[in-house]
Amino acid sequence: MLKELRKRSGLSGDRVAKRMNASQSKVSRIENGKVRPSLVDVEQYLNAVNAPGNLVAEVTALARLANTDWQDGRGLRRKGLDKKQLELAGLEQSSSEFRFFLPSMITGLLSTHEYIRASLAHIPGDHSKTIAKKLERQEVLYDRSKRFTFILTEQAVRNPLVDNHVMAIQLDRLASLTHLPNVRLGVIPLTVRMPGNPLSTFTIYDERIATAELSAGVMVFRDSRDVQAYVDEFAGYETCALFGENARTQLTVWSADFRS
Repeated sequence: MLKELRKRSGLSGDRVAKRMNASQSKVSRIENGKVRPSLVDVEQYLNAVNAPGNLVAEVTALARLANTDWQDGRGLRRKGLDKKQLELAGLEQSSSEFRFFLPSMITGLLSTHEYIRASLAHIPGDHSKTIAKKLERQEVLYDRSKRFTFILTEQAVRNPLVDNHVMAIQLDRLASLTHLPNVRLGVIPLTVRMPGNPLSTFTIYDERIATAELSAGVMVFRDSRDVQAYVDEFAGYETCALFGENARTQLTVWSADFRS
């Protein structure tokens, strides 16, 4: 559609590139489907070719769809949940900064073997490969070239997914991970008023991709404005969280509650 709009305008690819303040090769890659244009790219292109108003909304809607993926839970289970772990490992390998917001459960990167197994118990089938992959992925936490920030609500930390003594060990693991120099792990007690209303678990990779987990599947956002919305939301929660020694103290109290 973009290429057709340019031809109708009578402009060359080079002329459109100059109007977009971009390279001609980028315009060519966009027109030939060699690169996924962002919404900003599409808007600049539409302005450059003076696209008619009735087509701007249609093309913009297509661009948003192209930058958003839906991975339904049923499809993921059919392919095998261990395959999803390979995809996540790839994202972790290609990214250097990670932000995790966890309002209801502890993520696999921070979980003990028992907690991971319990988190999959409601899904029929043998999950031994998935559990092994989740545990294998935890090695990335010790890569000093990568930076992690985890924010967990009290509900996520104290959700009794396993027996009390096992939950206490899980919380001890969270406390121990706060000592890693490249890991910031924060907790938000129930008594703290958070900005807005947290609706889902989400993860941000290098401010280029954001994923939001829903009960029915996972949404993947690549458009910069969608990702920035999650970055801003995360920053709000970050101001409410306890980090460092304060986080360890709170986790120790909650762990003691489970042991008692």
